[in-house]
Amino acid sequence: MYSAGGVRSTSMRLIDERGPLIGTSNSTDLAVDGRGFMAVTTIDAVARGVGDLPISLTTTGSFKSDADGIMRNQTGQVLMGWPANPDGSLGNYSRDSFTDLIPVKVDQNQYVANPTTALSLGANLPATSTKVGADTGVGGAPALVETMSLKYTGNLGTLETLNFTFTPTVPTTGNSNEWTMTIEDSASDGAQIAEYTLTFDGAMGSGGTLASIAAVTGDDYDPASGVIPLNVGGGTIAMDVGAIGATGGMTQLSQTFAPIGKATNGTPVARLVSVNIDDNGYLHANYDQGFEKVIYQIPVVDVPNPNGLTSASNQTYQVSAESGPYYLWDSGDGPTGQLIGNSLEQSTTDVTQELTNLITTQRAYSSNVKVIQTVDEMLQETTNLKR
Repeated sequence: MYSAGGVRSTSMRLIDERGPLIGTSNSTDLAVDGRGFMAVTTIDAVARGVGDLPISLTTTGSFKSDADGIMRNQTGQVLMGWPANPDGSLGNYSRDSFTDLIPVKVDQNQYVANPTTALSLGANLPATSTKVGADTGVGGAPALVETMSLKYTGNLGTLETLNFTFTPTVPTTGNSNEWTMTIEDSASDGAQIAEYTLTFDGAMGSGGTLASIAAVTGDDYDPASGVIPLNVGGGTIAMDVGAIGATGGMTQLSQTFAPIGKATNGTPVARLVSVNIDDNGYLHANYDQGFEKVIYQIPVVDVPNPNGLTSASNQTYQVSAESGPYYLWDSGDGPTGQLIGNSLEQSTTDVTQELTNLITTQRAYSSNVKVIQTVDEMLQETTNLKR
């Protein structure tokens, strides 16, 4: 018995094909320019807050903060990323697991403090105060004590003050070139937090530059970098006083006291005004005090066989046995493309070309119909003649 053959339809997804990118005005419109995907989850799963979040992959999305600050698109897909540390650095996160990813949350009404972590202390101390015969006060104490203050931002966004006192060592002969520096901190209830002995060079060519700094109390001075780790209330500030032999920082010249010092970073409490993502996948928060910091990193997910991914809803995909195991790359690293902000991926289908093909096919069909109709009429006429 003869059994006629049959046909079976199969579908093939060309997931690795990418459409062109178009620019947008929304900084959190994201697209992967090249190979790779962004990790997303569903807003429903985030709302449940129970167990591991289900992860899907997508190549593009228009993400915006909802009322809770969660970055999601119109279909409820939530952007996932690695959280940054308070100082903007990133931890050592797992690259072959989604477990370290969390929903990206950007509260547009957030206020943050940007505490001072580094300051520069510079002053010229009068050399005449450390030579024999310098003015002395009651009981022989040095009368020419110099003082200065320096403002910095504390951990809570409050403006704090460091008070510096420089007391010269008056010798019985010659020049001591030595000062005692004490530091008081308003964030430590005005207590003295450190004391150092500063010795300056008196030699020709290098006179007036730092020769040594010895800690009486407090952390040791690093002569190579010129930095003293200063433990203020709530943290440590890297205080740059100048390297040994350097002309910047602390000096001792002539007879004039000239204080120069400034906090090199830190601002009072600031409000978030915008966010943007760079080509490395770092999500930056920008604040109205003029500073910015990294708050998340968005990795790019790659699989060996993108066309083996399982298609899910809302233009997302899921890892399958056919796609192979996934790996989380930094944007632009390895085989992956870069994550681009202010961009969305268009469809891989060229609508203009498809309409052209449709018109061409329709015209070919019409022509064939005309041919068949003409042949049919000719056959009909031949039949009539035979009769």
